[in-house]
Amino acid sequence: MAEIIKSYGQNISATKFIGKKYGDEDRVDGNFGALWGEWFENGWFDTIKQQVDGDLGEFFEDGDATIGLMKVEDGKIQYWIGYFTPEGTTVPEGFQSVDFPESNLGVCWVYGKEGEVYMQEEACREKLVKEGFNVIDEWCFERYTCPRFTTPDEAGKIILDICYFVE
Repeated sequence: MAEIIKSYGQNISATKFIGKKYGDEDRVDGNFGALWGEWFENGWFDTIKQQVDGDLGEFFEDGDATIGLMKVEDGKIQYWIGYFTPEGTTVPEGFQSVDFPESNLGVCWVYGKEGEVYMQEEACREKLVKEGFNVIDEWCFERYTCPRFTTPDEAGKIILDICYFVE
């Protein structure tokens, strides 16, 4: 069973999210996991990185993590896959972007086996509210940070960051 093992606030610089947008019709077996494989197979993360002058990890703490950005609008989900990049980054052909001002995040580390850590957004939102964060519900995101997410511990568990924009 997944559990939230850490929560904290983080400030990020003004940023441009670059990626591709998907909807409910793009789900396979109820989720977006198959799309991530397509991203790695097609080298799309590398395409975005080539547009950035420098290392994404120097942009802000955990800035080099891949992102699953989510927004619910009119009862329909927008699910984006991509990277946060410095504002002003050129958007490669075939990609889309969303600009965010300098922002504060509420970050939760969700610890568990890979199949357990997903779909924990509501639990993370509740935890952040309980800790006094004013959660802005428009956007949230999964942050796949290496090695927390990519290297299971001795119990076979990983950490997925789930983040909300907060005031």
